[in-house]
Amino acid sequence: MPPAPCPCGLAESYAACCGRFHGGGLTAPTAELLMRSRFSAFAVGDTGYLLRTWHPDTRPRQLKLDPAQEWTRLEILGRTGGGLLHAEGTVEFRAHYRHHGRDGFLEEHSRFRRENGHWVYLDAEA
Repeated sequence: MPPAPCPCGLAESYAACCGRFHGGGLTAPTAELLMRSRFSAFAVGDTGYLLRTWHPDTRPRQLKLDPAQEWTRLEILGRTGGGLLHAEGTVEFRAHYRHHGRDGFLEEHSRFRRENGHWVYLDAEA
């Protein structure tokens, strides 16, 4: 049986997709891949990765995830910049979840910035 696809929605397995970034050996080359890897980090409960990929100016001192919240699906709705030659980018997405048996979603327009050659999550635009 083939491995399950990555939580981020791409066809590769978690290990071949977002897991390679979570392990710390590689960094996401684009803002969208960072967004996808951060969604997967929420899905697998990797708070260390979430904090490491958060801009130092906006990063919380600690992060506690709700174990009752299961992140189930990610939709990328749009993006600007965030490519290999950009310094900034945005990703608009809809993240689906299940919390205490009820389905819901979070929609956000996230801003990303390249710091020291690595993409980091900056904040969400209103």
